Amino acid sequence: MRIVVKFGGSSLADGERIQNAAKKIAALRAAGHQIVAVVSAQGDTTDDMIAKAAQIHTDPPKREMDAYLAAGEQMSAALMAMALQKMGLPAVSLTGAQAGMMTDGVHSDARVLGLKNDRVAQEMERDNIVVVAGFQGVDGKGDITTLGRGGSDTTAVALAAFLKAAVCKIYTDVDGVYDKDPRKYPDAVKLDWIGYDDMLHMARQGAQVLHDRCVELAQIYQVPVQVLSTFRPGEGTFITAFPEDFSQI
Repeated sequence: MRIVVKFGGSSLADGERIQNAAKKIAALRAAGHQIVAVVSAQGDTTDDMIAKAAQIHTDPPKREMDAYLAAGEQMSAALMAMALQKMGLPAVSLTGAQAGMMTDGVHSDARVLGLKNDRVAQEMERDNIVVVAGFQGVDGKGDITTLGRGGSDTTAVALAAFLKAAVCKIYTDVDGVYDKDPRKYPDAVKLDWIGYDDMLHMARQGAQVLHDRCVELAQIYQVPVQVLSTFRPGEGTFITAFPEDFSQI
């Protein structure tokens, strides 16, 4: 089975957490799956980079900010590939551009258009675990673009769609999708399943679990998405068109 997994910044905040995420990838690999992993920048890296840029320019050009901020995810991708290689697993890191993530030219809020090459598929054919830097792509001019808020989730779902993966597993610091914000409401209930329409509505109402653009892509391409915790056991929440759609995953 071909699976895309995504790890957010809190899941990769330090070396120990990167190694923990690598073990999850290794377990999926040991079960016989082909794995593409998408990674965010570590912890507060992006916020720290924005603060540093502000020391140089109070209103930096968006093109240059995209080129700059994309480095955060690229560092995570290389570190994850190193962690997997240390475990004896074949792995290669790719930037968004190397992976062929084609976008429009809207800097800081680009939309994914498709894959412009088959590099990821080639690496999988070589039996590599492919680690892709999230949140970024390349436009028709060859310039680096970033995908805006929730961009790494969008990268993961887009790759799952274009590579026809069986599921996109999004590992985060929450253990699934709740019917309301569990930080505010003690009686919030975790959902085993939620449909695309309801998840899209929640995202547009401000739910922090997934960005609406990510859910839109999942719905368009009918990508099953599983939101689950990096730190706690459990199956999390499946997002599909119908409840029965995830029974075979």
